[in-house]
Amino acid sequence: MAQQQGRKDDRRPREERDSEFVDKLVHINRVAKVVKGGRRFGFAALVVVGDQKGRVGFGHGKAREVPEAIRKATEAAKRDMIFVPLREGRTLHHDVNGAHGAGKVLLRTAKAGTGIIAGGPMRAVFEVLGVQDVVSKSLGSSNPYNMVRATFDALKRQAHPKDVAAQRGIKYSVLQARRGAAAGSEE
Repeated sequence: MAQQQGRKDDRRPREERDSEFVDKLVHINRVAKVVKGGRRFGFAALVVVGDQKGRVGFGHGKAREVPEAIRKATEAAKRDMIFVPLREGRTLHHDVNGAHGAGKVLLRTAKAGTGIIAGGPMRAVFEVLGVQDVVSKSLGSSNPYNMVRATFDALKRQAHPKDVAAQRGIKYSVLQARRGAAAGSEE
């Protein structure tokens, strides 16, 4: 009987629970399998999914039809989501680099009102993540799969200042004071 009710903490229908996520199709690719009678065509989809509040994931799906490939990719993206701490809910806490294969990315924090300055696959990731101000640069490969994975590599390296303070064994307020003093000396 407990299984019929679903999880106790969330009794909404599955469609409503999943509606909190925004998904974007990044890339669709036609693939072919060579068999005895010729070629069998299928489709591969790359999708990013996020809640626009700091959670994001990407997935890859293959099927004979486009909608089925997109559905598989979306389900895979929802399974493997990561949380990225955002400063003021709009930008990254610090500049960071990421790489995957030949794809390299540089992500930089930005002032309010800058917007998302990013190309193609990286823009989709930032939009579903909920970042409003960021400057990014893609170096090396422009393959969408490598660019998305490199962006995720960079986002995984993002650390909240409270975590940095804890690792250093100092108080968060001391870290903020040092950051403020460093920013004042740069101007």
